[in-house]
Amino acid sequence: MTEQRIDLGLTSTSATGGGCGAGCGCGHGAAASTASAERGDSTATDVLRVEGMTCEHCVRAVTDELNALDGVRVVDIDLRVGDASLVRIEGTADDAALIAAIDEAGYTLVR
Repeated sequence: MTEQRIDLGLTSTSATGGGCGAGCGCGHGAAASTASAERGDSTATDVLRVEGMTCEHCVRAVTDELNALDGVRVVDIDLRVGDASLVRIEGTADDAALIAAIDEAGYTLVR
């Protein structure tokens, strides 16, 4: 497999978690996505900056939405409360589908 980087204002990340705290405001009710897309045979790694994630539930909601996409193999989230969290996605899913899944989960992609 070949790794391909796509420039979306990306940085590298490691996985961490978090827990709901006072004033979380995460919504705790993301709907499941049925989006599906593929971009070819090569595996890519995208690291997206996502605002609005404040707890472990937020991490699960985004992870579930992204894992529902065809071609997503790995989702790794570095939760950064008070800042944009880093979401690393490995696989062949289309960038538009990744962005739509993050939006569907109720969070905002930082460009």
